[in-house]
Amino acid sequence: MLKGFRDFVMKGNVIDLAAAVIIGAAFGAIIDSLVKDVITPIIGMLGGQPDFSALKIGAVQIGNFLNAVIGFLIKAAGLYFLIVLPFSRFAAKLAAAPAPAPGPSQQELYLKEIRDLLQQQKK
Repeated sequence: MLKGFRDFVMKGNVIDLAAAVIIGAAFGAIIDSLVKDVITPIIGMLGGQPDFSALKIGAVQIGNFLNAVIGFLIKAAGLYFLIVLPFSRFAAKLAAAPAPAPGPSQQELYLKEIRDLLQQQKK
């Protein structure tokens, strides 16, 4: 039972996933700081209110929801422009690289042998 667990934990995919989660958490902290410390104050300068948590519509407190939506949109844009778009361009360049021309198929080789044998018989 422990051997199966050890084999599972030592698989390359599990280690890669763990590294991705850690890097993702660190990236999330950077984006949270960007949203809270840079972009929200800029929005506040433009709109007059940097933190929407006190915003109410009637009896409904919509401010925290607006903060969450703005944070999500900024995180999604950061993820797209900093990771997805560059990776997609890189993958497209790799895919656009011409593949080496394949050699003759086995059938073509057999046909050439037959042709050569027939030519030798005619001589």
